[in-house]
Amino acid sequence: MALQFTPEGEQKFQEITSRYPNTLAALQPVLLLAQSEFGWVSVEVMDYVAERLDLHPTKVLTTATFYSMYNKQPVGKCHVQVCTTLSCAFRGGYDLLDNLEKRWDITTGETNKDGTFSIAEVECLASCGTPAMLQVTYADGEMEYFENLNDQAAIDEAVAKMEARAQTLKRPKDMH
Repeated sequence: MALQFTPEGEQKFQEITSRYPNTLAALQPVLLLAQSEFGWVSVEVMDYVAERLDLHPTKVLTTATFYSMYNKQPVGKCHVQVCTTLSCAFRGGYDLLDNLEKRWDITTGETNKDGTFSIAEVECLASCGTPAMLQVTYADGEMEYFENLNDQAAIDEAVAKMEARAQTLKRPKDMH
């Protein structure tokens, strides 16, 4: 079956495209919509977006693969992105990453067995004054930022909040 936005998704698509002077300008918000609709941005999703926006598929591919906000594989209910850029690296970014990998028994780029958490290492998340930090995107599309994760107590508090939130969410779609 060919991909298709839900009726609500189609309405959002129409709203998004009406706000921009051309379809190229609407590409990034439409990719976010597609990710929300289909769970992640597969090649099939990229082709669908290209067709809907009348863009060359290569333009959609290069945009989707450039930005870390687009998931190119299925992710967990809580997709955790840990910043390891210079200031975060100096203030414990890699230690934070290691801590989360051990806690959830996964490595960066994976999703844990029950589908709750996935971890990614990313470049700057714009928290250079309050490192180490992470950004979590929940399955419902909401995002949350946790900063100053320099000690175990701060990490434990952030994880407890994510785990509590995860209990209220359904896992994103894995297949299209």
